[in-house]
Amino acid sequence: LHAVEVRQQPVQDVHAVVVIAHSRLAGAEHRLLPRQGPLRPHADLLKHVGHAVAGVEIVVHHQGAAAGELRDKMAGRKFDTCSILNARSGRCSENCKWCAQSVLFKTNIEEYELVDEKVCLETARLNDAYGVDKFSFVTSGRALSDQNIERLCEYARKIGENSALHLCASMGLLNKAQLQKLVDAGVRRYHCNLETSPGYFSSLCTTHTMEEKIRTIRAAQEVGMEVCSGGIIGMGESMEDRIDLAMTLRELKIKSIPINILNPIPGTPLEGTAALGDDEILTTIAVFRFIHPDAYLRFAGGRSLIAHIETEAIQAGINAAIVGDLLTTVGSKVLEDMEKVKKMGFSV
Repeated sequence: LHAVEVRQQPVQDVHAVVVIAHSRLAGAEHRLLPRQGPLRPHADLLKHVGHAVAGVEIVVHHQGAAAGELRDKMAGRKFDTCSILNARSGRCSENCKWCAQSVLFKTNIEEYELVDEKVCLETARLNDAYGVDKFSFVTSGRALSDQNIERLCEYARKIGENSALHLCASMGLLNKAQLQKLVDAGVRRYHCNLETSPGYFSSLCTTHTMEEKIRTIRAAQEVGMEVCSGGIIGMGESMEDRIDLAMTLRELKIKSIPINILNPIPGTPLEGTAALGDDEILTTIAVFRFIHPDAYLRFAGGRSLIAHIETEAIQAGINAAIVGDLLTTVGSKVLEDMEKVKKMGFSV
């Protein structure tokens, strides 16, 4: 994509990026996007990049190749790995239509208040031995209780004393004081998915709002935490919604973005949702890469559904993954992931 020509700038002339993207994708070196009047604001032009990538009627391979080249120029060939621990399962009061953890849906998942300390420490030890970079405590519920936060902070301190793992947490809509407790225990990154666009979110969840999620993200940033936030595609949203999600994440300066593929779980309201086509998934990944040229775009939930196009997804801009088992569905084996990306020329 020749992004190296603008990588050292704050992309002030972002129209140049749009032109290069569109011309490469369309296969016509001198074809330019139509311009009417002066340059629009930076964010609006970046959104135009997303529409250009999503709207050009070409073979998806060319979208992926251009997005992958952009990733290589702007983010390098480092592949980031993380593993998550289902530290609290089920009993969630929220009504997120995609989620097996809600008490409102009959999904027959295992439920427990908090993972046993020995299980937690042993899981962390194994991930450290495998060379996984990050390890995250993930809990169900609107917000983890203060009592359980204290217990997981104890776990975090013990893991920090005995491993090289970078610790993360995903514990719902915490406030700044609770987040500070995590920081004091050695947790450096907080995860809070936006899930979808601001305009579509209320169609999927009504027990909390996008604004509450953004408030949590900003609070985490204010106490010095990095933030991991992404979404789920395939929940009935449009490509416009996905572009809006990507733009919202950019406004929040998110650099770790999980891209989940909906895995319809029996018993949830979305259990009968039709699967996305391969081309649409790959195009979505490319769109996110063009809007987030230097971020980590992360394989997350639903990987089993796209196992046959994982190589193409990496070529289209993916450069990170949640490895091992996920929350309520099977993930990907750690060592297999490591070997695969190494063969593709990435360091881990």
